[in-house]
Formats: sequence, C-alpha cells, structure tokens
Amino acid sequence: MDPLEGEASAVSIEYEPVSVKDVLVEMKDTAELLIGLSYSAVLHRNADLAREVLRLEERMNVLELRARMSLMMAVRKPSDAEELAPVMGIVAAADEISDAAGDIAKIVLEEMGLPEAMRAALPEATESLVRGVVDPDSEYADRTLKDIDLESETGVRVIALRRGDDWLLNPGPETTVASNDVALLRGPDTAIGDVCEVLTGEVYETPTVDDPGIPDLERAVDTIIHMKNLSELAVDLAYSSVLFDSAELAEEVRNLEVEVDAMQSRFEAWTLRAAADAEDPVVLRGLIRLGSSTEVISDAAIDISEGVLRDIDVHPVVQLAVQESDEIITRVEVEPGSELDGTAVAGGVPDVESTMSVIAIRRPDEGWLLVTGADAELQGGDVLISKGTRTAAAAFEELARTGSSE
Repeated sequence: MDPLEGEASAVSIEYEPVSVKDVLVEMKDTAELLIGLSYSAVLHRNADLAREVLRLEERMNVLELRARMSLMMAVRKPSDAEELAPVMGIVAAADEISDAAGDIAKIVLEEMGLPEAMRAALPEATESLVRGVVDPDSEYADRTLKDIDLESETGVRVIALRRGDDWLLNPGPETTVASNDVALLRGPDTAIGDVCEVLTGEVYETPTVDDPGIPDLERAVDTIIHMKNLSELAVDLAYSSVLFDSAELAEEVRNLEVEVDAMQSRFEAWTLRAAADAEDPVVLRGLIRLGSSTEVISDAAIDISEGVLRDIDVHPVVQLAVQESDEIITRVEVEPGSELDGTAVAGGVPDVESTMSVIAIRRPDEGWLLVTGADAELQGGDVLISKGTRTAAAAFEELARTGSSE
C-alpha cells in the first residue's frame, strides 16, 4: 500500500459548521491545480509532483465530505433540494476530477510505463508547472509575495504552497514564502527555470526530448495531449457557464465532451496499432490509463454545468465561489480602438503585457471561438472569457477599454 494512502485511511471526519462557499472555492482551486499537477508529473516523469497530487487528492476527499454534510444540513424543504441539487453535482464533479488526477499520478508512482514519445509531446506551451522546496538561504525565503514581486518581475506565479500538511491554495500579496515550504510555480518556460534555481538552490533540469519513431504512437500521443487540452478547456468553460449563467457556454461544454469521446476512440485504435511495432507493448499501459482518466475529466465538466443545461437557477453560493477562487474567470468586451483590438492570440495567450489566458471568444457574427490551441486576432466587439489572477484581470480589463494605451 502507498504510504500516503495508508495515512488517508486513518483520517476521521466529523460534521462542523463551515461556509459552503469557502469549501466550494477550495474544491474548485484544488481540482484545477490537480489537473495541471498530474499531467506535469507524467510528462516530466516527476515522482515528487505525483506525490503532491495524492496529498491533494486526500485533501479533496475531506472537502467533499464536508461539503456534502453542509449541503444536507441546508435542505429544509423541496425547493431547497431543487436549488442545491446542481451544487451537489459540482461537488461530485470536483471529486471525480481529483480521482482522475490521482490515477494519472499513479502512472508515475506505480511505474506503469509510458512511451518515450510522451517527452517528445511536451507542449510548446508558454507556461510550465514545477515544484520546488524553498531553500533557507534563498533570497525569496521568509519574504512576502508582495516584497518579492515575482509575477511582475518574471511572469512566474506561486500558485500554491504546502507547509507540512497544510495547503495555501490562494497565496496573496501578504503571504510569506517560508523556508522549507513546498512551492508550486507556474510561468513562462523562459523564466521558470531561473526562478526555480533561486528558490531551491538547485540546478533546474529541462526535460529531454526523444524521437519516438513509431507513427501510430506519435498520433496516439498527439491525440492524448489534445484531449488533455480540450478537457481542461471544458472544465474552465463549465465554471464560466455557472458564473455567467450561460446556456451557450454550457452547450459548448457538451460539444467538447462529445469531441473528447470521439478522440478517445481514435486514441485507443492508434495505441493498439502501435503495440504491434513497440519493443515492449507493456509500456503502453500508462498511456491507456492516461486516456481513460482524461475522458473522466471531460465528463466531470458536464456535471459542473448540468444545472445550467437543465435551466435550473444557479445558486448564488456557487457563483460567489467561482468569482472568489484562486484564478478567477472574467468576461470582458473588447472596445474598438482599445489596445486589445487587433491583438494576436496564440494558444490562449494574447500578445500584450498580460498573464491572462483567453479561454473563449464570442464574436457577434460568428458565435463562440474556442482558443485552446488555435491562433486568433481579437476584434472590437469580441466578448472574451479569460482566466488569471485578480491583479492580471484588473489590468486586462483596462487593456480592453478604448484609450487605455494613452
């Protein structure tokens, strides 16, 4: 038995009055962090990241139980049950994402095997996610994030800290980065290595890339990476549909889930074909696990947006939770002549001084444009659904206004 699982089984949980909103905020932040962490653990063959996933998975199990207890205590009459049923679905979806992330992490920890093609498939993304232990001699140690001013200086963000068994999933300007904290960093590939070295005092090793040499395997790996991107997008859009009570966004979540299902079928076919040419087909076990877990994540996105799809009024506590989570989702309209008008967007990242990521664009004459891996050019009148920190969101809204560059 994994030692982390042994600790998890000993946890005793009793009902205690808690804020449902606060629990939902933490569940949302934890679920989104788990997706990024689990895939990073697999793509980088990083057992330390995989263990953090299992620690967070156990934390999610506790949060789910507390949320269920609080929701059951809140039901007084049939109308309460109707209003809170979609909230229960959102709680269950976060736990499903957590379980899927744990299964992905175990690919590394149980040494199930992954083809070397996975390294070649490392996305040429503008951001990476890494883990590091804060060295007591680091210039960042025992200073607040405001004092370090890391995001402004480098574009790298501290997205979570683990201090012993305690997690800080929403570190703010006054949060202190303490010696020996486990820090999770997200930021540009060009900067994150240097920041990690300053933080940990250790040399940052860039993952190597190998040539897989098997066409069907390359297709399978490319497909799983695309499935991962679409599943992440589906989760983001599902929360957006709840925040904005948007049936259009919820319908896009359903479309994405259908697409991921179709891609999984193709992925399985290419993986089976690749097995015939692989020296050791057993190394494909991890790839198959990755495909099934990725599909679970896209299914969970449907559960998040189900209330909107069924035209059930969104409970205010859910909208507040989505609004107040770690990385917030914003809706911004691009004004003609603003700095964003005419700006290129590649893979969700706009070509301006902003760390916001554009999830989707609604264009008046064309409908929704999903921009996970596509390039686009923003136009006046576009409505952007974007994701990022509160600080970045405020600056991004300024860029969307006419006269912001004056």
